Amino acid sequence: MTYALPIERMRTSAPRIESATGTATGGVKILLRAEGLALLAAATAAYAHWGFSWLLFAALFLAPDLSFLAYFLGPRTGAAAYNLVHSTIVPIALGGLGLALGAPLAVAIALIALAHIGFDRALGYGLKYSAGFNDTHLSGRN
Repeated sequence: MTYALPIERMRTSAPRIESATGTATGGVKILLRAEGLALLAAATAAYAHWGFSWLLFAALFLAPDLSFLAYFLGPRTGAAAYNLVHSTIVPIALGGLGLALGAPLAVAIALIALAHIGFDRALGYGLKYSAGFNDTHLSGRN
């Protein structure tokens, strides 16, 4: 007769814990996508409030996606280029400098970039891992 130790029973009845693969899942993924939607809305509202050109907005909104071309140089280079222009660090810094220096074009470009990043996140496109184009912090392998 075999007796299971209480700890063994706890392991088998405990809720499944997802592995730490670097990809958000479940409620965390939903929260990150909602943050993306909020970023898109806030950046677009700020852009409208400042009265910047909607023609400029339309012309530059998808410009960050040109970074996909770097994937022709390999997945590591492609992921690095994509992440450089799809991280909020650069546009936040650019917007801050634009505000500090009184450079409204820099603020406009920063808001467009933030709106694009928010749009991508809301749709589930995340920062890329060098393992492959579809490996992101929001979607993992498709």
